[in-house]
Parts: sequence; C-alpha cells; structure tokens
Amino acid sequence: MKKILVSGGAGFIGSHLCTRLIKDGHKVICLDNLFTGSEENIAHLKGNPHFEFVLHDVEFPYEAEVDEIYNLACPASPIHYQHDAIKTIKTSVLGAINMLGLAKKTNAKIMQASTSEIYGDPIIHPQVESYWGNVNPIGIRSCYDEGKRCAETLFMDYHRQNGIRIKIIRIFNTYGPRMLPDDGRVVSNFVVQALRNEDITIYGSGAQTRSFQYVDDLIEGMVRMMNTEDEFIGPINLGNPCEFSILELAEKVIELTGSQSKLIFKPLPHDDPRQRKPDITLAKSKLLWQPAIGLEEGLRRMIEYFGKYRS
Repeated sequence: MKKILVSGGAGFIGSHLCTRLIKDGHKVICLDNLFTGSEENIAHLKGNPHFEFVLHDVEFPYEAEVDEIYNLACPASPIHYQHDAIKTIKTSVLGAINMLGLAKKTNAKIMQASTSEIYGDPIIHPQVESYWGNVNPIGIRSCYDEGKRCAETLFMDYHRQNGIRIKIIRIFNTYGPRMLPDDGRVVSNFVVQALRNEDITIYGSGAQTRSFQYVDDLIEGMVRMMNTEDEFIGPINLGNPCEFSILELAEKVIELTGSQSKLIFKPLPHDDPRQRKPDITLAKSKLLWQPAIGLEEGLRRMIEYFGKYRS
C-alpha cells in the first residue's frame, strides 16, 4: 500500500484517478481548492478510511509524508482558465514548485499532468513528443498553454538538479462522467445541448479536428506511466489517435441522442488549434497501452450520465 497525493483530486480527471488508486489498495490524499472541482465528485470516497480530502490551494506549500504525487491541479477548460488568467498561470507554476518541493522533501515520485496544448496550433501532424510546439505566448490561451510548458520545465530542472523522480504525461482531449455541463468543452457542450434539443454551437467551419479519449483509458495510462522504471520520465502522449472533425462529432451526438438540435456556426476563438491528434507510438511501446473505448461507446456513456438534462 502506497500513500499517494492527488492535487486537483476533486476535479473531473482527478476524482476518477482517486477512485482507481483506492480500488488498487492505496491510501489517497485528495488536495483541491474546489475552484472547478467538486466534493460531489468524491462523495463516494468520503467514508473510505484510506481516503482523505484536504481543502487546499497548491499556490501555497503543503506538507505530508507521501510515496507518490500526481499533480493535476489546474482549471482545464478555456471558460475557467480564462476567467482568472493570472490565477491559472500561478496554479501551474507555483503549484509545480510546491509539489516538486514536497517530492524533494519526502523522496516521492511525482507526475506532472501536462497537456496537448503545449503543442499549440501544431505544424506537425500527428503530434510527437519531440515536437516543441507552436504556441502564442501572449494570447488569451497563453495562461494555460505557457503555464503547462513552464511546469514541464520545472519538472525537468528539479530532476536534473535535484534528482527528483519525475514523470511527465501530455493529456489529449478527454471526456467522461463528472465533466461540468457548462465548462465549455466540446463533448459535454454538445451532449447537453443535444439532450435539451437546443442549437449546437460550432465555432468556425467545424473542420478543425480533435482526438477524443474516454477518461477510463486515460487513468489506465496514468497509472501505468507512474509504475514505469525511474529512468523513463517522458514526456509521453496519452490520447486517442482516432481523429474526428468537430462537425463529425456534432452529427454523431445528434444521431445517438435522437435530438432535434440544429447546428449553428460562430466565429472561431482566437488561437484555437486547427488539428489535434496524438502519436502514441511511445505509449504503446513503453506502457503497452492504447485506448480501448471508442468514441461511440464513450458518447453513449456520456449521454447516460447527462440524461437528467434531456428535455
């Protein structure tokens, strides 16, 4: 049994990770300031003697004796991370510094949950881990993109300078139960709009592409990455390489929900990437991992989860 800290543990991905780690027989400290996370996400764990929730902001140091740390704390949807851009970048940078400091003090292994957004609007397709990215450092998305890029830098420098055992993963578009219905991310947006028979909003022409990964697949990849030998630190892409246009996604959601929704088109937000698709060759070889849940199956699960919004 390990004692594992999950920062951002009451969020969408974090709550699924906490559940998996408890199921695997570990003790879990869930650290969250509840800015975008929710105690409802972890309510099913509250009575477990191996689970502890701590209301805390990673901008400030935290101390505990732990064996492993998963650093997930940061708002991940544009609506939330642009709401307070300074807070977002401070969460990424100061949060990384504080979690790395704890790892140094306790000799814990630590994972950084980075993002495909570090590739920006890529000029290489699909995106491989060796690609440095094409990121606007002064745009409205920069607080998130550059915050995550700086966090990766901090992880590498703590590893090189202090010998900290690190892992870096780059998470591509992930969806599943416990997403917020109004967080602006495309899968939850489309599903809720379709269930309500509201117009489905598509930004731009809908030709821009994404690769959608179901949350259970991501969690499996994260756990496998943490359990690799110390010499392998990443970064490593975790995502589903099946690529769909936003228009295809909208049409699939309408089909599966039987919705009467109509498609409406609005201008594309500034710096919105045109393409997003992971190359997962490294994950396949190092983790023996690849996604197992296809888009249609994952959407059916999402539709069931959000069923209360059906009009």
